[in-house]
Amino acid sequence: MPDYLDDLRLAHVLADAADAATMDRFKALDLRVETKPDMTPVSEADKAAEELIRGQLQRARPRDAILGEEYGVEGSGPRRWVIDPIDGTKNYVRGVPVWATLISLMVAGEGGYQPVVGVVSAPALGRRWWAAKGHGAFTGRSLSQASRLQVSRVAKLEDASFAYSSLSGWEEQGRLDGFLDLTRQVWRTRAYGDFWPYMMVAEGSVDLCAEPELSLWDMAANAIVVTEAGGTFTGLDGRPGPHSGNAAASNGLLHDELLEYLDRRR
Repeated sequence: MPDYLDDLRLAHVLADAADAATMDRFKALDLRVETKPDMTPVSEADKAAEELIRGQLQRARPRDAILGEEYGVEGSGPRRWVIDPIDGTKNYVRGVPVWATLISLMVAGEGGYQPVVGVVSAPALGRRWWAAKGHGAFTGRSLSQASRLQVSRVAKLEDASFAYSSLSGWEEQGRLDGFLDLTRQVWRTRAYGDFWPYMMVAEGSVDLCAEPELSLWDMAANAIVVTEAGGTFTGLDGRPGPHSGNAAASNGLLHDELLEYLDRRR
């Protein structure tokens, strides 16, 4: 099995470059922000970071395809880099430090493309998480200064911490009743949002999290980090991986119960 460690090292180089670009414009008074057709914001920093990552990938991995949030798909083949230049743009443009660059390498296999490398870099928080298939998940300042991630062993919902982003998406999908039932059953809930709940699941500080509507670039890097930390990452339909347009992540012990609650519709 390929070890993908060279690709992981490259992903760190890409994240370093993106961190420098995004932090340079974070809280800038003249930051330019536009509204995309789907009514979500995009800043000049989103575009600049993705352009920077694409340029470096085109030089370092010219045969690989690239899928990014801002500029779509380029190229084809069995290897595809998936990029979210700023996950949490609404936070970014308001000066909230909870945002990250998500970089993943996905490789064609059974069931379609699967993530084999993921880096989640949150420079305003001073945090970074990463994983490569078969090599575990880690957090730290660099590849040489890192600690291994491991999900929690919490086995009862009444002892579990559940994280999410907001209520609106659950209501729009008719899943709010099940969602609220779950929040009443668990020990604690917090709406951290975006990439962060998945990283806390991987760290073992949160036991389960879910979001009702996502794109592939929101999930690919998070999925490999969670699974390499010993957790489970699926869609709300139970399909493994980041392919369902939504996500549920857990320490594995609570996953069936998580899906059961979130499948309840009015």
